[in-house]
Amino acid sequence: MWDFSVGKALSAVIRTTPFIILRLAVYLGIGVAYLFAIGVGALVGTGIGYVGSHAAAGAFWGGLVGFGVTSAILYLAREYILYLVKAHIAVLVEIYDGRPIPAGQKQISYGAEFVKTHFAESSVLFGVDQIIKAVLRIITGTLNTITAFLPIPALQTAIRLFEAILRVSLTYVDELILAYLIRTRTTNPWASAQDALILYAQNYKHFLKNAVWLAIFMWGLTLAIFLVLLGPAAGIAAIMPGHNGGIWVLAIAFIFAWALKAAILEPFALAALMQVYFKTIEGQTPDPVWSERLSTASTRFRELAGKAAGWAPKPASNTPPAGTQVSAT
Repeated sequence: MWDFSVGKALSAVIRTTPFIILRLAVYLGIGVAYLFAIGVGALVGTGIGYVGSHAAAGAFWGGLVGFGVTSAILYLAREYILYLVKAHIAVLVEIYDGRPIPAGQKQISYGAEFVKTHFAESSVLFGVDQIIKAVLRIITGTLNTITAFLPIPALQTAIRLFEAILRVSLTYVDELILAYLIRTRTTNPWASAQDALILYAQNYKHFLKNAVWLAIFMWGLTLAIFLVLLGPAAGIAAIMPGHNGGIWVLAIAFIFAWALKAAILEPFALAALMQVYFKTIEGQTPDPVWSERLSTASTRFRELAGKAAGWAPKPASNTPPAGTQVSAT
């Protein structure tokens, strides 16, 4: 079974209620933005489609264009969203270590300032996150080679299903690595990410067991939320211009189920994995053997090492020194 306390993880998430509310606002706002853009696109597409007696097709393509435009805008805002998530991680780390945290809106500014102290440039934070994800895919990617040589279709299907679960589990592991950077009060995020990845790799079987359990649990809950939302989604879809009922219902339910998962369920997964990761690596040092393995297998890991060697931090302005404590209010 798993090696984390569900109660402890829930307690940590509840203590960060201001962040949960903010995440709900952001992710539900993203969901509404998608819905609005798709609706407007469908309306415009319907009008254009009437000219050629293809209103339904026009609505579909118009909605698809609206979806694409919204996705492009959100891609440009990805660093801000990442910064928000990492500020929440910073507060969860402080709770894990038993440090006092502020309540209310002060908690949000506290988390943001904490992250800014160690990641003066949001582009550095984003760059570290992307390399972490790439290296994690290498660590668990050997199964792809194994399945290519297995002639048994049923066995190939089972292993590919397991690979899919592993890919989902990595959603939380990359945030776990960044939690390590925050907890160690890093002055060189590239070097700290390198150490954190090696520590993960040398204990990966233990971590994957817990990550897989969490992935199954999280997506089971997300599916339940999706099914519950199908009813309200059908009501919204009924007023969409030129709608294809089935497609709109599924799209609307999916968008809002994803938003609720990102806002509420993912912080719980991170709080649970933090228990496992920090307890497992306690007293350990990065194994040079694993460092060599990762360097051989991954160009991105070598890139991480190169950035670590050449790191020259730019101090953040108007931020407290690392380790500054804020009393609870």
